[in-house]
Amino acid sequence: MEHGDRHITVVDEHGNEQLCEILFTFESDDFGKSYVFYYPVGAEAEDEDGETEVHVSAFIPGDENKEGELLPIETEEEWDMIEEVWNTFCAEQEEEDDE
Repeated sequence: MEHGDRHITVVDEHGNEQLCEILFTFESDDFGKSYVFYYPVGAEAEDEDGETEVHVSAFIPGDENKEGELLPIETEEEWDMIEEVWNTFCAEQEEEDDE
């Protein structure tokens, strides 16, 4: 994972690079990890319903001269916590849109 201000380059299991925009990041004290929500940049990122597919991964930030690393979510407990964070984020976005 290459880390920029608002973009990361994700390399899939086939070695293909995909530029992604960072939606937001957060840290979990309970799991001792950082997480990033991101989505692919470009029209191909939308599914058949016109929805943008959002991905989430744990991550280890890189140093100034070193790339960071994306890690898979390992447990159901992590997924439950991530779902709560996502639901809170979406609710806050809806409130902002209503103002």
